Amino acid sequence: MTIHLLFKIAAVGILVSVLGQVLKHAGREEQAFLTSLAGLLLVLFWIVPYISQLFDTIQKLFSL
Repeated sequence: MTIHLLFKIAAVGILVSVLGQVLKHAGREEQAFLTSLAGLLLVLFWIVPYISQLFDTIQKLFSL
């Protein structure tokens, strides 16, 4: 995993939290929730290949 990915995840977290607060104060709680959900899904799509690689490495390590 590169440091670039960590910075991207941090940037998405900051952006989602700011947008969520702005939307909540504007009375749009539903859009704030959808923004948070979209940020979570985006980060999960970035991380899933690394999790798959981790499981493959563990499987090779224990020769299952």
